[in-house]
Amino acid sequence: MLMKRLIVTIDGPSGAGKTTVSRILARRLGYRYIDTGALYRGVALAAISSGLSPDDDSGLKKLCDTLKMNFVRDEKGSRLVLNDSDITDHIRTPEITMFASAVSARPVVRNFLLNLQRDLGKEKGVVFEGRDMGTVVFPNADVKFFLDASQKTRAQRRYEEFKSVNPQSFEAVERDMRRRDNNDSTRDLAPLKPAEDAILIDSTDLTIETVVDRMMAVIETIH
Repeated sequence: MLMKRLIVTIDGPSGAGKTTVSRILARRLGYRYIDTGALYRGVALAAISSGLSPDDDSGLKKLCDTLKMNFVRDEKGSRLVLNDSDITDHIRTPEITMFASAVSARPVVRNFLLNLQRDLGKEKGVVFEGRDMGTVVFPNADVKFFLDASQKTRAQRRYEEFKSVNPQSFEAVERDMRRRDNNDSTRDLAPLKPAEDAILIDSTDLTIETVVDRMMAVIETIH
């Protein structure tokens, strides 16, 4: 077990394996795990429920002022609670995914979640998973990783993960992923890209355990 408590960030596109890797890494380190993408999905769910469009900055600002989000642990693992309601099982639909990608480009939403995310990292000992953790939210993080994989591999993983609850075809999943990749990487505000000092890992041909082992080897060099 590490004596020094660190902030570890894992950025990358959807389907790269960030969630699984981050959870296992946090467990091995004895750290908290924070899925920041879930926070954007939480805002998206609240916005859709309120009938807002993703470019309604005024409406989004008012909405964010009313939102309280935090993660709690139970027998199912880490759960996202929004205004006292567990929304974990309601934020993984294609509609929420695309809406979250759209609102993540709005400064009012990013500013709201920036403060929330930094509050969650104040005590360190945290693994943050997201898209701009190492570039914007925690530019001085102790360790930064950027996890990627080929688009075909990422689409296949996402299709297999949700095919039991999501009626989309593989082609539709890949099309949505390509569109989201483009949205996330070309937006003006906090585009998806590796931090200059991030360690790049391509998981296309690697097992989850191999990826985690590589990350642990890096982290264990920090004293």
